[in-house]
Amino acid sequence: MTSLLFGIILSALLSTTSLLIVVFRVSPLSSPGQALPAFFGSVFLSVSSIAALILFAIWRSVPVHTWDAGRILSISLRQGIFLGLGTIVLILFHLLGLLNWWIALLIYAVFVLIELAMNH
Repeated sequence: MTSLLFGIILSALLSTTSLLIVVFRVSPLSSPGQALPAFFGSVFLSVSSIAALILFAIWRSVPVHTWDAGRILSISLRQGIFLGLGTIVLILFHLLGLLNWWIALLIYAVFVLIELAMNH
């Protein structure tokens, strides 16, 4: 379990560094074919890994269930991936000019409902 947690921490550091490099150094106007996939990939990895770490800390501090650390880590990783996917869909909708506040709520509500269905 500690090697998986170490991998997620390392992924969070590297993906956040990658996101900062893409945001500050790569111009989407000069090479959109390379900048946009790099941006979306780094946003997904950053949001997923950081959210997984935060959710792992929350699940560990709130003793609602008597799960072991491996189960908590797998649940928080799955929730982080869903949060990353929701964020990517949100950014795509914003890029296409389709995003309103209620559409953003609906996008995240879909992923919350998928997570609730996965728990049972």
